[in-house]
Amino acid sequence: MGNKKEFVKDITNINENFAQWYTDIVLKAELADYTDVKGFISIRPYGYSIWENIQAYADKKFKEHGVKNVSMPVLIPENLLNKEKDHVEGFAPEVAWVTIGGGEKLEERLCVRPTSETIFSTMYSKWLKSWRDLPYLYNQWCSVLRWEKETRPFLRSREFLWQEGHTIHETEQEAKQFTLDMLEVYADVIENLLAIPVLKGQKTKKEQFAGAEATYTVETLMHDGRALQGGTSHYFGQNFTKPFEVKFQNRNGEQEYAYQTSWGISTRLIGAVIMAHGDNRGLKLPPYVAPIQIVIIPIAQEKGNVLEKANKIKEKLKEKFRVELDNRDNYTVGYKFNDWEMKGVPVRIEIGPKEIEKGEVIVTRRDTLEKMPIKIEELQTKIEELLEDIHKSMYQVCKNRMKEKTSIALNMDEFIKNIDENQGFIKTMWCGSQECEDKIKELTGAPSRCIPFEQEHLSDTCVCCGKKAEKMVVWGRQY
Repeated sequence: MGNKKEFVKDITNINENFAQWYTDIVLKAELADYTDVKGFISIRPYGYSIWENIQAYADKKFKEHGVKNVSMPVLIPENLLNKEKDHVEGFAPEVAWVTIGGGEKLEERLCVRPTSETIFSTMYSKWLKSWRDLPYLYNQWCSVLRWEKETRPFLRSREFLWQEGHTIHETEQEAKQFTLDMLEVYADVIENLLAIPVLKGQKTKKEQFAGAEATYTVETLMHDGRALQGGTSHYFGQNFTKPFEVKFQNRNGEQEYAYQTSWGISTRLIGAVIMAHGDNRGLKLPPYVAPIQIVIIPIAQEKGNVLEKANKIKEKLKEKFRVELDNRDNYTVGYKFNDWEMKGVPVRIEIGPKEIEKGEVIVTRRDTLEKMPIKIEELQTKIEELLEDIHKSMYQVCKNRMKEKTSIALNMDEFIKNIDENQGFIKTMWCGSQECEDKIKELTGAPSRCIPFEQEHLSDTCVCCGKKAEKMVVWGRQY
């Protein structure tokens, strides 16, 4: 019968070494693997399927807002990158350059895109003529390259997959509104597909995107209380359209510069799913993003009509769900249980001679490991209800964690105590000065996450300097 050895869950305990646990999950669940180039990963089919489901969900939402997909070059001439001063300064340390092509030295260095604002702006300047052409609502799904010093699969690799939307508009108001609309799409993706609650707000000036007038963010909180930026949406105003001459004839017949936005999410959302939901058995995938929603495991499959019955159930469930039948004959049932738990499949169905006799199957949910018998004729309806319940339950677990790991600090002693004893989001009042922002990060290792849209008045004074406070800010150590 081949390999009868029980599956070994060779992963580090989540509460003993969270970073190593994360790496173990990425490798053992076959999501990705390291390559021969430092900082570059190979995304395996199972990991890529998760990304495809994120991509499909988000792309549909973008198109509902009128967005169209395009493709732009991977190489950008140095002169284009230098046109927007803040932008080039922000990305200069992470840029990789191409200097030789076809064996000959290039006349001008070409940058491997870290992001594509400059190339989009160049093309918009060629295409835009009149206010009647606007808005341009474009997006591309691609990879970008940023030469990060410290890397970790999905969270911070040098090359990563993402989408980058770039739009131009007739008015400031329309562009600002679209920036916020895209942030809502990201909140939808993360909460309703990935079952992770988000904190929405605006980045401080120090933390905003290089070249932006305003950056908005959806922040998430992981199992260990560290924050992960889920997605960002930027309002540029005319910071790019002026240097790149992206202008149009307005309704009064005059030349005017367009107003611009950009927005992006990436494969780091796969990292968020791992770290928000996983446990010591492995991955725990939310049902709507899971590549396989149901796995059917036949018990004593060599007996009678067990395999035949399992196949019939699979064919029926395939009409509505993503289903796998594990009929491998060289592994024990125990091995298979552990294997699929490691991969985080939301629902497991067991069927053997006893179950067939009773006209039922045994169903186990991955999130709670609760087992229940379900009649075969009721399976389709019950599974649909179960998947919805699993999603809600997983979301609520994360919501409760965020609540437990969010605290208030009125002074720096409270701040340091709170973040060391219960690492998570720290709410404080802030005077608005970068000096205080820098000091807080220096003392606690926690940069600002955002100025939440939903403001609270915690006190009248800044947590750091004691001067008059302007806003409530949420802080947190990050990935």
